[in-house]
Order: sequence, then structure tokens, then C-alpha cells
Amino acid sequence: MKYFTLFVFTFLTLNIYAQKVELPIDTIVVSNHTVSIKGKNIAYTAQTGTQPVWNEKGIPVASLFYTYYKRDDIKNTENRPLVISFNGGPGSASVWMHLAYTGPRILKIDDEGFPVQPYGVKENPYSILDVADIVYVNPVNTGYSRLINPEENKTDRKDFFGVQADIKYLAEWVNTFVTRKNRWLSPKYLIGESYGTTRVSGLALELQNSHWMYLNGVILVSPTEIGIERDGPVEVANRLPYFAAAAWYHKKLPSALQSKDLDEVLAEVENYSINTLLPVLVKGGFIEETKKNEIASKMSSYSGISEKVFVQNNLAVPFQYFWKELMREYGGFTIGRLDSRYLGMDSKVAGDSPDYNAELTSWLHSFTPAINYYLQQELNFKTDIKYNMFGPVHPWDRSGDNSGENLRQAMAQNPNLDVLIQSGYYDGATTYFNAKYSMWQLDPSGKMKDRLSFKGYRSGHMMYLRSEDLKNANNDIRDFIIKSLPKEGESAKYSAQ
Repeated sequence: MKYFTLFVFTFLTLNIYAQKVELPIDTIVVSNHTVSIKGKNIAYTAQTGTQPVWNEKGIPVASLFYTYYKRDDIKNTENRPLVISFNGGPGSASVWMHLAYTGPRILKIDDEGFPVQPYGVKENPYSILDVADIVYVNPVNTGYSRLINPEENKTDRKDFFGVQADIKYLAEWVNTFVTRKNRWLSPKYLIGESYGTTRVSGLALELQNSHWMYLNGVILVSPTEIGIERDGPVEVANRLPYFAAAAWYHKKLPSALQSKDLDEVLAEVENYSINTLLPVLVKGGFIEETKKNEIASKMSSYSGISEKVFVQNNLAVPFQYFWKELMREYGGFTIGRLDSRYLGMDSKVAGDSPDYNAELTSWLHSFTPAINYYLQQELNFKTDIKYNMFGPVHPWDRSGDNSGENLRQAMAQNPNLDVLIQSGYYDGATTYFNAKYSMWQLDPSGKMKDRLSFKGYRSGHMMYLRSEDLKNANNDIRDFIIKSLPKEGESAKYSAQ
């Protein structure tokens, strides 16, 4: 329930378009609400607005749009966690986790995540706002965030649109935000989804080394490779567990496998991929013909597509072909890339890849009206600027992606820093088994493996769109936060004993 709205703004403005549509570059709109979480009513304040990024001369060169939720009945924030949330792309707004995962309001969709009308928003009974305050940050050109007069300020795009540039300016922004909101004493957590995992992995070290801001946790939702190499046989072998998950969902496995629970199937396929498939793939073109056919047959039984297809592709069936092939003879449907539960319909059944991403079009269908309504009508942030679900950030400089190693170093430097990884089994873009692989390779020494954990869900890239997983995944974050908080007076140190 909303009680009042207060506007606070400066007179600096951001010119976005030639027609002089303007957005204040440093503004706050404050509103008060309540939400029922796990059966308890919680009053909270929402602050939504813009905060600048300054260049070395102290001139505002960009303004980032954010929404900050703060629980009202917490007077002393020194023990109150702050979660700083980023989505990915790069070029994606923060809308996804904001309005469907951790925030106090979520969009109206069915229990499996598909659009329903009338569009709208509702309470999120599983939000983590009961245990942590949350800020959702939109990088430059996403949401309402924009560069400020780039021609006049001679702003170089390379200062914003690249792996390293992104991390550097966002760390500066976070520093300013934490200072403005008086949250330096609070335990701090970063959460990132998809490319956002690259972002927060790099931010963990950048915040520590350049801003002396130490974290308590990093949450990686549907993580990218985070700079950890896996090309060649490892990448091919790592595909198979995802193939099996998607085929199981669509009931395309042989009956002996289909009758098993998904967890049992995946455990079997993971073991096969690591201990049988990978050593064979290492031999490349020198695999014996009989062995190649034997492997192709087994991969076929685990994936729901023909042995012939694997042989023709030298055992390395591309993802795109799998999304086109799995349901080709069953209605001629394609399956989704980011969430393979979704079905698409191409202009022709033939072909090597789908015409479009069935899951993404479905998500844009439900999210776009919801976020535009919510920000303007419930949070009262009024603007004619277009909310960029995906914004112009390309070309994106992907060089120097050492985010995984940076996260490892941040953990090594900070005994209080733990990591949680969350993945959906039906995600074909950032597969769950690749997420496990990243976790295994993140710390080759194994000395920090007790500070790394993985959770899997029976959904896709945005696992929280499925009602059951919305509950489970939020509970997993809640437990992670509670468990990662040190006891009062507990020292952050390693012990040789």
C-alpha cells in the first residue's frame, strides 16, 4: 500500500534526444509501501531516481537510474545487509530480478512464467526484503540510465561499454551510493544475473582494491563463463547434461531414462560426461570408428536426438541445432535458448537454428508493460524517456575478462566473502553444468570450496519465473545471507590451526 510521495531533485538535466526530452540527472522520488513476506507485514520505503557518474574533472558524464528498497522498522543499519543487484546483457536493464525475483513487487504471470492479461504487478511473498535492503542498478543506456551530453562532454564510449570499463565506473557509482545512503557499516552483497555475473565478479575485487569496500557475499545467477576457459573438448562435454535436461522436460528420452526423476538422470549424465565422454573427445579425429559410434549412440539416448546427427557433427552438436532439432518431428516446434521449456514456431520446419528466441519474446511480452506501469504509477517516477529493456551498448569490449580470477582473489583477500551460484536446468545459454564447472575451477587449490555453493532449479535462465522456484531460490538467497553473516565480534582471519 502506498501512503505518500515526495519529490527531491536538482536542476541539472540530461538531454536525451534532439527533441529535448529531459531527465534530471540527480533526483529521488520517495514513496512508502507495505508487503507481506512469509506471512509477516513489512513496511518499507522505496527510493527511485538517478545518481550521476562523474569524470576525473568532476563533471557529470552519465546518470544511472536505480530503485532502492529499505525496510522501515530497522533503525540501526550496521547489522542490516544491503544487496546491490545487477542484470546482464550487456545492455539489459535491472527489470528482470527487480520485478520478478527478489523485490517486494512482481509481475503477474502464470505459475510457469508465461504472460497473462490483464498485465500488472502483485506482492512478492518471497522477497528477501525481510532480511536485506536492496538496490537495483541500471548501467548506462539501460532502463532510464543515459550518458549526459556526450558530444559536449567529449565522452568516450569505451569508458562505459566494455568488461573493464563497466566494472570501473560502476564501482565508483556504488561507492557514492553507499556513502549517500550511510551504508558503510552494513554487510554488503552483490547479486548479478547472466552477464551481470561477469560484472559482479569483477566488482568484488574492484570494490576491495580501489574503494576498500569489503563484501560478505556474491550471488551468481545463471552465470557466464566469468573468464574461465573451457573451449574444445570440455565445452562439448559440458553441453550434454543440459541436452538431457531439456529432453527430459519434453519427454524425449528413452523410457528407461524418462521414467526416472530429473535429478537421477542428471547425476548419471554428469558422471558420463566427465568420466567417459571427455576422455574420448580429447582424442579428436583419432577416435576409433567403433568407439565414435558407441559414444554417438549414448549421446543420442541422453539427448533425444538421433545418433546420426551426432556422427555428422563429429559428436559436437551445436546448441542452435539442438534447439531446432529436438521437437522437429513433434509438431515442428523449436525450443527456447534461455529457457527450453518454451516452444517457438518457425516459418519452416527445415533449418539449422530457430528463427527467434521463443522465451525472450514471451518475457518481453509480460515484463515491458509491468515495469513501465510500476515505475510511473506505483513509484511515481514520471518521465517521457523510454525505458530501455535492452539498450545500445555495442560494440562491447570483451578483452581482459578475468572476472573469475578476480572473484577468487577477492575471496582470498577477504575471509568473510562467500559465493552462491544459482542455475536453471533448462537454461541453454548459460548452462547449469557450466556453472558447476566454473565453481569447480574458480579455486583450483580447493582451500575455499566450503565458501562456494551451488543450487539448481527446474526452470531456465530466470528460474524465478516458475512459482515453485521463485519461492525456493529466494529462500536459498535468504539462507545464504543469514549463514554468511559473521557472529558478533568474530574476526575476519585465517587460522593455521
